Amino acid sequence: MKKRILLVVLGLMCLVPLRAQDSKEEFLRRYNNLVERVGADGLGIETLLNKWEAAWPEDPNQMLARFSFCFARSRQTRVVPMDRDRYLGNPPLVPMKDSLGNKVNYFEVTDYDDALFADANAAIGKAIATAQHRLDWRMYKINALLAYEKESPDMTLQELKSLATFHYTRKPDWEHEQLGKVTPEQFEAIMQDYCAALFRINSPVSLEAFKALSEHLLTYSKDNPLYLDNLGSYYLVNKNNKMARKYYDQVLKKHPGDMTALKNCLLMARSAKDIKTEKKYLALMAVHGETETDRASAQARLDAYQRKK
Repeated sequence: MKKRILLVVLGLMCLVPLRAQDSKEEFLRRYNNLVERVGADGLGIETLLNKWEAAWPEDPNQMLARFSFCFARSRQTRVVPMDRDRYLGNPPLVPMKDSLGNKVNYFEVTDYDDALFADANAAIGKAIATAQHRLDWRMYKINALLAYEKESPDMTLQELKSLATFHYTRKPDWEHEQLGKVTPEQFEAIMQDYCAALFRINSPVSLEAFKALSEHLLTYSKDNPLYLDNLGSYYLVNKNNKMARKYYDQVLKKHPGDMTALKNCLLMARSAKDIKTEKKYLALMAVHGETETDRASAQARLDAYQRKK
């Protein structure tokens, strides 16, 4: 009898390793439930991720979860006084004055642990390698880099240029969780959003990255008015009105109703008190203005100049 019981116990022990391990879907379900309760880097997340990785090392959802965990864990925010009106394109969190009445602006600054950020970057890189057509995953990486690099987006620029090259040379069937199948027009709009983000940071390095990315995009999408406007805006903020007008005029030649080019050309002409040039752009605005107010205002100003003759 003892021998039979022993054999039964040994048999049960042998069955333990043969039980089906948790499926990828089960790990994902448990992870999502836990994140809802404790956040992306809360208590128990790392333990679950380690078990998930051990069971399914090639599961891209596990890699994405690891990215979210490491990126969230790497961040730490603080409030810092700065002698400036904007930081990373954002207004101050708390505008105040010191005892002498001088303006002191406080901004929220996010610092990153380099080692944890490197782990996050590695994880999202592995996920992208499993599905190179997932545009949203590539955007996760770029967004993280943009946040990490702050006013010096060097790696961000390289990643964006690589993405543009991949898009125009490989023509992948992009997929995005929210957008579904991504059209070429949507891709260009996304790239323009990144250009705008670089411009909004408004640091010397970010403005150069804005120019470099716009130029890179134009090598694949020649005469694209979005990217030509970008170059006009770059030279405008750098007070090179001659070069700014060159790019804006290039846009207006094919797209006379382009509001970015029109409004900035009018601004430059008025600042220079160049009435002849201003009238040229007012005539375009009177016909192609975006709103009735734009058109009527331009025509009224033209009429006023005519009456002064």
